[in-house]
Amino acid sequence: MVELLREFFGLNMVDGSCEFLREADGYMSWQHLTFVTSLMIIMIASAVVLGLIYKKKDMAERNKVLVWAAVLINLFELVKIITSCIRSEAGDLAPIKYNLPLFLCSIQLIAIPLAAFAKGRLKNAALDFVFIFGILGAVMGTYFAGQNYGTYPVFSYVNVISGITHTISGFASLYIVISKMASMKKRNMWITFTILSAFAIAAYIVNITIDYNYMFLMAGDGTPYDIFFNLVNGHPVIYPILVWGTLILYITGFYFVYYFFRVRKLKRLAAAKQKEIQ
Repeated sequence: MVELLREFFGLNMVDGSCEFLREADGYMSWQHLTFVTSLMIIMIASAVVLGLIYKKKDMAERNKVLVWAAVLINLFELVKIITSCIRSEAGDLAPIKYNLPLFLCSIQLIAIPLAAFAKGRLKNAALDFVFIFGILGAVMGTYFAGQNYGTYPVFSYVNVISGITHTISGFASLYIVISKMASMKKRNMWITFTILSAFAIAAYIVNITIDYNYMFLMAGDGTPYDIFFNLVNGHPVIYPILVWGTLILYITGFYFVYYFFRVRKLKRLAAAKQKEIQ
């Protein structure tokens, strides 16, 4: 059991450094796809069941599920950071610099607590932010996490904790809409834009300071953002603005699609009610 745990956390010593003894199972390997699909099934089932149970309760009761999601996602992330620090050379704190909540997916480490604990319009905007980006992050951070699954074994703390935190984001997103907690009020859209923009500015400043690539603001790194990067020859100002712009367009498009289907639903309900009257 001890050896199993040492391998899971990558604490086996090889030439004076902590390493995993097993090779990576591979990106899009059956191990990778089986693991993340299992997480997705659990995520969807949990969100549907809890969403249907709590949607008839008052907001305070519905909010308790988000409180648990906020606590768990940050607890798992903390375990990952602590383990990374222990594994790092000389046990330094360097991994903290590269695990700040400034990736697009990891913004949920702050957004979900805001959705759970904030009040008023900030709470509504945070709920909408989690709803909009949670599912996207869950899919991109599991099925398309080529760097993680191509580097580390599937059964390792890196991939297991990453898979759990990303699917907690997806769970929160689905739960919010199923339990009818999403407000999606147009007047709060600017707050959603502000949340994203604030993180993008912070990520850009940190990237310049520590030479990193939070939110892919410095380079595409194999993502579709490479198209923009190559288009502007990696311009240090125009490229990050294009990345930020695509995320703003995504939020706008999400609102548009949401209201399109919402209006259609309201029209169907009105038509059905009119037919009953007749």
